[in-house]
Amino acid sequence: MHRRLPIVVVLLTGIVLGGCSDSDSAGNGTTELGGKPSSTARSKGVIGYSALTLTNPFFKIIADTMAAEAEKHGYELAVVSANENVARQSEQIDEFIVQGVAAIVLNPADSASIGQAIRKANDAGIPVFTNDIKYTGDAGSVVSHVATDNLQGGRLAGEALVRLLGESGGKIAVLDFPNVESCQMRTKGFQEIIDAHNAKEGAAQINIVSVLNGGGKRDVGYAKAQDIVIANSDLAAIFAINDPSALGAYAALEEAGLQDQITIIGFDGEKAGKEAILAGKILCDPVQFPDQMGLRTIELIMQHFDGEDVPEEELIPSKLYYKADAEKDPGLKASGTGESSGV
Repeated sequence: MHRRLPIVVVLLTGIVLGGCSDSDSAGNGTTELGGKPSSTARSKGVIGYSALTLTNPFFKIIADTMAAEAEKHGYELAVVSANENVARQSEQIDEFIVQGVAAIVLNPADSASIGQAIRKANDAGIPVFTNDIKYTGDAGSVVSHVATDNLQGGRLAGEALVRLLGESGGKIAVLDFPNVESCQMRTKGFQEIIDAHNAKEGAAQINIVSVLNGGGKRDVGYAKAQDIVIANSDLAAIFAINDPSALGAYAALEEAGLQDQITIIGFDGEKAGKEAILAGKILCDPVQFPDQMGLRTIELIMQHFDGEDVPEEELIPSKLYYKADAEKDPGLKASGTGESSGV
């Protein structure tokens, strides 16, 4: 339902932060819903976007891309941060409903329990879309979901690990983030490939000796990696479900003098992760394409507004990214590595 009400819009002018997350306030370069009105004189309406977090560069790309594409169609994008808090995200959905937005886009802070809030939007006649993180409950209804093919990406990470240790075998660990569906799928795909390798006759066994929740954050990844290497001094590799936890793990390995012994495979392909790959800190990443994700989300919203049928889900394949790719990447500066965080 389109509601042309005088709605206050969030201006996307600063830093927002894949997928599996880092938390902070929504004030990093954005204005909360209820800030200054947009300068657009005759907007068709507002699309509300509740990001999982606004401290992850991955979500900045999604937000900026959606804002630019929505503007092309005469709509504005209001952006708020859930800070990984499902209660806060539910309140934000309530605010969007009161404001009468034309549609709502979410990265669910909890893949199951956000359902009651989604249902409120359904009852108000406001279509709900998700990207990056899928809603897995049945209390509410989502029109369409756009995301990375995280299962495929996890399999790519597993294939990279098998190429690394397939002949020798070894002990490995996983820094997981089981709170969100996208990271669950990454771990599942990774595990599938490792299990398939180990099932081959005569295969050198790759043993997952530890799976810990790295929280999708650098500081948590650092702490959990410390725990892992204390318990497993002969560890060969770590798979981290996003770049922040991978970078945190590297810091822990470097502190322990184990950075040359233990290889890290990450996930995301945010700039900090790519820079770490270029510097040899991370072996590789299955990289995501958040710009495509944001663009396709708005395209599907517009098609829905036009009365067209849209798919329930669209998955965008990821691609392995190694140091050789980083060396040819025009988006990176060969002079050094950065320290920005991501997911």
